[in-house]
Amino acid sequence: MCGIVGVLGKNEVAPLLVEALKRLEYRGYDSAGIATLDGGRLGRRRAVGKLVNLSDLLVHDALAGKSGIGHTRWATHGTATVANAHPHQSGKVAVVHNGIIENFRDLRAELEAKGYVFESQTDTETVAILTRAHLDAGMTPIEAARETLARLHGAFALCFLFEGEDNLMIAARKGSPLAIGHGEGEMFVGSDAIALAPMTDTITYLEEGDWAVLTRQGVEIFDEHNRRANRGATKIVLENTRIEKAGYKHFMAKEIAEQPIVLADAIKHMVAGNALNPPAEVDFAGVDRLTMVGCGTAYYACVVAKYWFEQIAGLPVDVDVASEFRYREPPITPNTWAIFVSQSGETADTLAALRYCRDKAAKIVAVVNVPTSSIARESDIALLIRAGVEVGVASTKAFTCQLTTLALMALKAAVDRGRLTPAELAQHIADLQALPGLVSQALRIAPEVAVIAEELAEAQDILFLGRGPLFPLAMEGALKLKEISYIHAEGYASGELKHGPIALIDARVPVIVLAPRDALFEKTVSNMQEVMARHGKVLLISDAAGVAEAGAGCWRTIAMPSVPNFLAPILYAVPAQLLAYHTAIAKGTDVDQPRNLAKSVTVE
Repeated sequence: MCGIVGVLGKNEVAPLLVEALKRLEYRGYDSAGIATLDGGRLGRRRAVGKLVNLSDLLVHDALAGKSGIGHTRWATHGTATVANAHPHQSGKVAVVHNGIIENFRDLRAELEAKGYVFESQTDTETVAILTRAHLDAGMTPIEAARETLARLHGAFALCFLFEGEDNLMIAARKGSPLAIGHGEGEMFVGSDAIALAPMTDTITYLEEGDWAVLTRQGVEIFDEHNRRANRGATKIVLENTRIEKAGYKHFMAKEIAEQPIVLADAIKHMVAGNALNPPAEVDFAGVDRLTMVGCGTAYYACVVAKYWFEQIAGLPVDVDVASEFRYREPPITPNTWAIFVSQSGETADTLAALRYCRDKAAKIVAVVNVPTSSIARESDIALLIRAGVEVGVASTKAFTCQLTTLALMALKAAVDRGRLTPAELAQHIADLQALPGLVSQALRIAPEVAVIAEELAEAQDILFLGRGPLFPLAMEGALKLKEISYIHAEGYASGELKHGPIALIDARVPVIVLAPRDALFEKTVSNMQEVMARHGKVLLISDAAGVAEAGAGCWRTIAMPSVPNFLAPILYAVPAQLLAYHTAIAKGTDVDQPRNLAKSVTVE
């Protein structure tokens, strides 16, 4: 959530700042602003809503200068207003901030007692005014920033700009990612490499507790103990940072359509012939339990994987929501591997859970999309899902790539634990290699789904049902629908229907049943019949055989390609995604940037 950009440049920076902020729109935001230095004087422009509002403001009220900072804000403390938008300025300092300053109330009271006046409701303004107070006490800008950082509790990425200091910018991170970009006679700061890609391909990632002093000549980095730190630079592959819709109306539509390609790539990098080819450190032979942790869609990927690891590899699995995990202080046995799933690799709750496990678990394993992310860097093993840049807030291709990577790990665990014969493994690998083709076939249902979605868009409540590993898929389908269409939806295990949720069933409540014709099909159909007996509108999603057997009496049916049971959760993610997408289109909502949501949740 939120996005930071800073430029010490050779040319006018306002256009560069706005362009970089556009590349951070995928993170989610509700206001935006920039500050620049012109003739040594700070100037600010801020606007509520989309970046186009800031751009329009700058057309009529331009900002000059070759040094500047910018920000897209996702509201935490204080509503989305101009006064609460970043940058915040107090006296000779302007600040942009991602994260939460947990002790801002105490700091604010202290500063108000000294006569300083606040103009916003935000925690960030406290940082600006505290820095101003240090400047007023005679400190240099670097001293003032350093002393301010020492007083802050919480999670933050910060960037400071000082009046009269055209060749100085200070950046800091604690719990929220921040990167330094290197140019020729220019330096940059950004929340991630995507923001900086048009300006540089050389990035230094600040580590936890680092703060940095930037000039156009370079950067000096200090660790949390104020000791000089040597952080290496990384060359980024610019192709991997491209953000474009490629002719699609929405990024989500493009990312749904890309799934056959990215799944094939994920499989290719983990398979060699009839054998698995994961990193050498992946050996489950001595592991007696897995702890899996994620948030939102990543959590549902973990729940699906629990079925795989337990059924195929005979390996017990605990699954936790990251935001709850460390607060219940779970015991971790010495032979436990802890697996953390995160698309961004910066999810604050998941990162905190990882750090809880660091000295307890035998191995820390990350399943991530960004190899340079905090979660990847702090893990013993980082497994890349290879989904490519995902811009849509509602995760699609990252989810199916997470599932594919976890499926391959479940097979590796089964091999390491002597649970699969070579012939069985070869069959599973062949099935996986056929999966991208099945996903391509499944995408052909989109026109049919669009028609069904027109009616779903009229509903106020929708239920999703599934059994076995299709149960977490039901929860994921409900989450997707909630995220982008704003229709209340819930996912349930089919067998739980009669234990309460069936009270909600009437002719106005569509019930979406995910039911490939597997060993649990008959039981799911029985639950479906209970819905229809109460005049519920059933949408059955099954393969052709399942639709032929149980489709009579359903409101609608969708026929999927036949798929081995093991891989059904991956394939059946496609209709769940398409239903959410087309229902949101029918409702006219903002598909790629739904209200109140952020792509990367970097605060607890």
